[in-house]
Amino acid sequence: MRDLKSKIEEFQVRFNIIKEGFKLEDKKTELMKLEATATDPDFWNDQGRARSVMQKIGDIKKEIQIIADLERMVTDAVEVTEIETKLDELELKTYLNSTYDDKNALVSIHAGQGGTEAMDWSNMLFRMYLRFCERRGLSTQVLDINYGEEAGVKSVTFKAQGSYAYGYLKKEAGTHRLVRQSPFNADNLRQTSFALVEVLPELAEVDLPDIQIKDEDLEWQFFHSSSQGGQNVQKVSTAVRLIHKPTGIVVTAQSERFQEQNRKNALNLLRSKLWILGQQEAKDTRRKLKGEYRPASWGTQIRSYVLHPYKMVKDLRTNVESSNPDSILDGELDSFIEAELKLQ
Repeated sequence: MRDLKSKIEEFQVRFNIIKEGFKLEDKKTELMKLEATATDPDFWNDQGRARSVMQKIGDIKKEIQIIADLERMVTDAVEVTEIETKLDELELKTYLNSTYDDKNALVSIHAGQGGTEAMDWSNMLFRMYLRFCERRGLSTQVLDINYGEEAGVKSVTFKAQGSYAYGYLKKEAGTHRLVRQSPFNADNLRQTSFALVEVLPELAEVDLPDIQIKDEDLEWQFFHSSSQGGQNVQKVSTAVRLIHKPTGIVVTAQSERFQEQNRKNALNLLRSKLWILGQQEAKDTRRKLKGEYRPASWGTQIRSYVLHPYKMVKDLRTNVESSNPDSILDGELDSFIEAELKLQ
């Protein structure tokens, strides 16, 4: 269908060029003048000239009709592709039927080994997901970010808010691999970098009545929110670090100006992490919920992005690939996400 859409777009461009060159309005003006001439009572006195004018009128009418027919057909073809797009979107929704698919998503990206190169790769992924969310009409909010010393980010957590945010993003969990010529190396050596993506549903207390978070199990730490380079952006300690003593889970939130909102974000993130931890520990439950989540770990490599010596992005689960990594890194992830959702 994508080839058909491309063809229709080509037809649209060609038709617009031809229509402009045809000078339709001038043709219509000429037709009106000729038809006015044909109404003259003396028009048929010179039959040779009259036949020539009538022939011209017929030719122009045919040309105008061809333009009108083509315009209608191109419009109908565009409408067909628009219907197909809506059908694809509706069909995809039928695969978003797992528990919590309709929730907001909490996405964390962590740089792997490789120093600045890996941190830059994490930042590239961060931008990719922000662009994907923008294309999908999902709003985003950074909850926590830890910048690299020279470039990129060591880690970042953001919330994607909107219809089925978690359902769309959940299969992105895992290790993402980049191969390219390093821009941070004077010799432009080929470098392989890794980043880990975690995706959790944002779960409120009402969603998980069985998960009790006790005050005595929590250790709260407060610190100054910081911007890139470590400069304090405010004097009060609004940033929050939350430690769950029984599990050792640590979460941070520092994007909000007020401590109370950062505390709320940290609690929601902790609650989601406790949920995924429970899924990993309960083997029977995990089998029942197969496909609903993918615990993100460094052993679960899901996709390779190769920028050198050739250009290709390939998903290792579905074998879907693209020879245009620039568009993928600009957020055009639909083909990858749709294939993985349909695989479950």
